[in-house]
Formats: sequence, C-alpha cells, structure tokens
Amino acid sequence: MLDINLIRKDPEYVSKKLAIKGVSVDFSKFLADDQKRRDLIHTTEQLKAERNKSSADVPKFKKEGKDVSAILARMREIGDQIKENDQLIADMNQKQNEFIAGLPNLPADGVSPGGKENNQVIRTFNEKPEFSFEPQHHVDIVEHLGIIDYARGAKLSGSGNWVYRGMGAQLEWALLNYFIQNHLVDGYEMILPPHLLNYECGFTAGQFPKFVDDIFTLRLKDDGDADFGFKRFLLPTSETALVNLHRDEILNQNELPKKYFAYTPCYRSEAGSYRAEERGMIRGHQFNKVEIFQYSLPQNSDQALQELIAKAESLVQGLGLHYRVSKLAAEDCSASMRETYDIEVWIPSMNDYKEVSSASNAGDYQARRGNIRFRNEETGKNEFVHTLNASGLATSRIFPAIMEQYQQADGTVVIPEALRPFMNGAEVISPR
Repeated sequence: MLDINLIRKDPEYVSKKLAIKGVSVDFSKFLADDQKRRDLIHTTEQLKAERNKSSADVPKFKKEGKDVSAILARMREIGDQIKENDQLIADMNQKQNEFIAGLPNLPADGVSPGGKENNQVIRTFNEKPEFSFEPQHHVDIVEHLGIIDYARGAKLSGSGNWVYRGMGAQLEWALLNYFIQNHLVDGYEMILPPHLLNYECGFTAGQFPKFVDDIFTLRLKDDGDADFGFKRFLLPTSETALVNLHRDEILNQNELPKKYFAYTPCYRSEAGSYRAEERGMIRGHQFNKVEIFQYSLPQNSDQALQELIAKAESLVQGLGLHYRVSKLAAEDCSASMRETYDIEVWIPSMNDYKEVSSASNAGDYQARRGNIRFRNEETGKNEFVHTLNASGLATSRIFPAIMEQYQQADGTVVIPEALRPFMNGAEVISPR
C-alpha cells in the first residue's frame, strides 16, 4: 500500500511513477475528498470536546441550582451530530482505503517503463545445449521414461495436473531436498506454513482484492459475511504465508534481517489460460516450490535483493543448466513489487526461456498493508520494514529443463551430479 502522506506531499511524483507502471491516476478528487475528511474529523473532535466540557459542567451547575435544560438539549444535538459525522468519516475512510489499496507499488528508480518487450537481459550462464540427434519435448521424454503420468493426473483432478511416478517422484523430491539443504546452509530458517490462508493474508501480500480470481477459494458454512464470499483460500505461493508471519507486529531492529524459506505445493486457478506450446508441467494448477523470504531494514533491502538473486542463481548453476537473468520492466513486475529480476531457464523444445524464480523487492508496500514495523533504535519511532521474496526454486520448470537439457540419444536422461546424493547415487534415468 502506498504512503498517503507521499500522495499528499507530491501527487505529481506519485502519478508519474505509476504511469511508468502503466497506471494513469489523477489525485485531484482524492485529495479534495481527503481534505473534506480531515476537516470533518477536526470538526467532530471539536464537538466531542464541547460535549465533554458540557458533561463536566452539568453536575457542577446542578449543584449551584442553575437550569441545565439548554445544556442537555445542546448535548443531545451534539451527540446526534457526532453520530452522523462518525458514520460519514467511517464511510470516507473505507472509500479512501479501497482507493489506495487498489494502487500498485511504485517502481524503483532505474526500472524501465513498459511491458515484457522492455525487459533487460543482464547475464547468462553456460551455453545453450547442442545435440547430435533430434531432441525431444519433455512431455515425450517423461512419458517414454514412465516417470510422469499426465493421463492419470487428468483422471484424478482434470487437465493441468499430473502424477509423479518412480524415478520421476524421486527426482522431484531430490530437487526439493537440494534446495532445502542449500537454504539451511545459508542460515535461513525453515517454515512449513498452513496451506489454507485467510483473506488478510491475500490482502497483505497485495494479491487481494484485484487478483482474487487467480486463486482457489474454499466456501465454508459460515461464509455469509466473508470478503468476496469466502474466508479461506489455497495458497498460490508460500510468499503469501511468509509475508504474514509478522503481520501486526513491531520487531526489534536487532532482529532484522529475518530470513525464512518454506516448502509448499502451490495452487493456481489461472493455469488453464496457458498457450498451446506450454503443455506438460510448464503450467499447472498444482506445483511444488521452495520460497525464500526476507524482512529487511529499509536501507539494506537493495542489498538483500541481490542476495536473493544470487541464491536463486546458485541453485540453477549447481544443476549445470543454461539460464539467463532478466530485469523486468515496470508493467511486467507484479503489482506489489517495486523491482523484480527473473531467473529464466532454457527449454529447448520451446526455443525459449521460462522463469524459475522471480526475485523481488516490495519495499514497504506489503508492510504497510500488513502493519509490519520495527522500532528504530536511534529515533525510538516505529517504521515499516521492507519485504523481499524469491523462488528458491520452483520445480515445475526446472524438471522439464533437466529432461530436455540432459537428454541422451538413447532416450535416457542424465541426472545432474548435485541431485545424485538424494537419489541413492543414481546417475541416469532409463525407461521403466
């Protein structure tokens, strides 16, 4: 959520920043309504002060034998006006909060305007693999090996789902163990959060109310008064849980940074909109991901972002995969993020790169929505933390990349060395 004081102080600056993200906003009416709201609050506070003074005068005047009927009549009048004003203020507050909550984060300095076409490739790792044979699509590879069953996945849960079998299940679990081991070595605390989250979690993360249609919701018997008709939803990423761990808390400055990672399946209802060439597990309604997350001091968040990028890169490097790092243009960043770098792995059959990690800095945007603060030791004041996240990593695109980049002419797939300790030393996946 944006800082209302910044909007009041320099609305032109905020408008220009939002325009870089493709959002056109004129704050004239908002500021006029905000001034009316503040004036009404001031007037109401004066009425309450008058009522309090009169309330104190009544017993004194009665004791002196004075007539207090006019004072009591005035107090009733004031009471009615205060009640009316309080309701108006509550309505104005709600309208104002809804407006601000609907605005995206301001892009950081140096983030290019526009969409995907303006993304900047920063660096690459390894060369694109070359084959002396006709390389296969990962769907054909895994079906030939018998390690992924798409037909039975669809039978169990519809399109966009699959079943890991045998060495496929072992490879998936090996990837997760490889990620987890590296994060533990780096000193991150492991979290296993609930998969069912409440509405406040989605709001704090910046996913609600705008992107509520992208998630799976659960409607309970007592959901009559719930936001959007639901009280719980399946987490689309464990970032949504991790950013809420310290919601409505004030942290000590010496506690920061807080470094967490979490493993969860991720549930996405928007998977059905993928392009025809994105068959297989490139997109799905459920996939596994390890998320890394930091709560940072504001002055250290840029450095923390570079740390997250390096961590995600090191995992892909350890697997020996060809990838690139792209700095996203403003309109390609999610609404909550001020700056994002994608680590994109090469998928030969698609002749394209696919994101396996987005490392992002939200600044204080999510912290404002979740009221997550720290006590500044120098000033004694409470300030908002900065929040950062990155996939570390998602398996649903790493798995296809391994299948395609490590495929052999005889139909087998070489297992990356980093994963072999988690697969009982197996070096190759052969047909079942």
